[in-house]
Amino acid sequence: MHKDLVRFCLEKGFLLDEEVLKMLSESGDLESAKLILEKIKGLTQKKIITREIFEDKEKARDVFYALPEKNQKQLERLKIKLGLEIEISKEIVSENLVSENQKIPENPKVKIFSMPPNLGKKLEVGDFTEYFKDRFNKIRNFLQESAQLNNLVSIGKLYGKRQGFSIIGIIRNKRVTKNKNLLFEIEDLTGKIKVVVNSNKKEIYEKAEDICLDSVIGFKGSGSSEIVFANDIIFPDVSLAERKKSNLEEYALFIGDLHYGSKFFLKESFLKFLDYLNGKVPNTPEVEKIKYLFIVGDVVTGIGNYPNQERDLEIFDLEEQFLGLANLFKKIRKDISIIISPGNHDGVRLMEPQPPFDEKYAWPLYELDNVILTTNPAYAKIGFNENFSGFDVLTYHGFSFPYYANNISKLIVKKAMNFPDLIMKYLLKNRHLAPSYTSNQFFPTKEDFLVISKVPDIFVAAHTHKSAVSYHNNILLISTSCWEGLTPYQEKFGNNPDHCKVPMLNLKTREVKILDFEEEEKNANK
Repeated sequence: MHKDLVRFCLEKGFLLDEEVLKMLSESGDLESAKLILEKIKGLTQKKIITREIFEDKEKARDVFYALPEKNQKQLERLKIKLGLEIEISKEIVSENLVSENQKIPENPKVKIFSMPPNLGKKLEVGDFTEYFKDRFNKIRNFLQESAQLNNLVSIGKLYGKRQGFSIIGIIRNKRVTKNKNLLFEIEDLTGKIKVVVNSNKKEIYEKAEDICLDSVIGFKGSGSSEIVFANDIIFPDVSLAERKKSNLEEYALFIGDLHYGSKFFLKESFLKFLDYLNGKVPNTPEVEKIKYLFIVGDVVTGIGNYPNQERDLEIFDLEEQFLGLANLFKKIRKDISIIISPGNHDGVRLMEPQPPFDEKYAWPLYELDNVILTTNPAYAKIGFNENFSGFDVLTYHGFSFPYYANNISKLIVKKAMNFPDLIMKYLLKNRHLAPSYTSNQFFPTKEDFLVISKVPDIFVAAHTHKSAVSYHNNILLISTSCWEGLTPYQEKFGNNPDHCKVPMLNLKTREVKILDFEEEEKNANK
């Protein structure tokens, strides 16, 4: 195969470096190797193909996912060597990326990425250290790509008085001084230092007010090894160069917070939604093009999730809740792929990342062929075909959202629990789904799976029960409404939920319509 590849490259007029030639030869798949090389040449227009070309992960993934399905499966080992995120497959299960009782997605229309490993281990202090080191290293690497952080130096290498340098650190402490300045204590892997943001610098001060504890931030300024006076603040924000559009007209729908099993579950409204999906609503020709349904957590109402919840329950057994829910999902036509992730009500551990539903209770969902069960958070790729790389969808239930709505001054002023897309923008700006230690319960693995390592085309969340659709740097943000009437517990906190609103995304035009299935329900005010 080695000689055949060399001959092919000569015929096509380009050269391979030794490392790429070796990797492709070891794949043992000449046909796929030729397809990869032709795709790379078409994308880059380069005549010399080196390992560096694969460093652009987005382009590398586009190359692989433009290949026919059979070629992709044969090249999984090559994708691992190149450091690409790969879909979970039966071959990978043996490498302990998922536990044995998790359902492995085998849907040709959907790929699931970055499912966290089985976390059944005893926690030790060192696990927290490794967890935050991984977070720091990942986000520092993103920040280092910013042209704004010039003359970057490690904290431990600061000496004397210096002008015009930049540092990157994780926020250890934040307080307001007597002079109304903001004082931060930050650290990197080499040391700690104090950073002052003067209240007279209004624009920078407003940025500083948005900084939360445990986030990783870049500072430009001047000072010494004792203290830095900030002249600018750089967040590790995410962005996309463009808003992708599919070559095919397909639709994706997004819902969450069904709370099936609650007395307040809006059953009539949900049945109306199912009738729509199955083409039983007149004058809805678009329905046959609906191919994806995302359900982002709290699919059942669970047991014992808040004080006196039993007063609000219609079904008092978790397994029975999942059984009833599965019977509803069975009504959905089978050509719609249903991607479901858990939330804080679904009988899985609260520590994030959350595993897929426990099969002991949620076994009825595992038996549905068109259902894909994921972790929380999770990445899914939809809408891909030979001529289009598809959309990357980041799903996160949103358990951390209330913390930021109640602790970040700008979000407090804007009452962000009623405008959850503002919280989503804030987390994208910090490149993390729960940067502050106290904003969620997390499992300290060696890798921080809540870092937004891959920039999604679509970011979907739930938990607030509020519907919202907006954009942040070309990333489509969708917050889902709920299918549960206002409970006494929610009312106590002043919640004002949206009910039964379903965003529908046209993958070809990117038009988003909000469908409304809310019906007057007998049980809505029990």
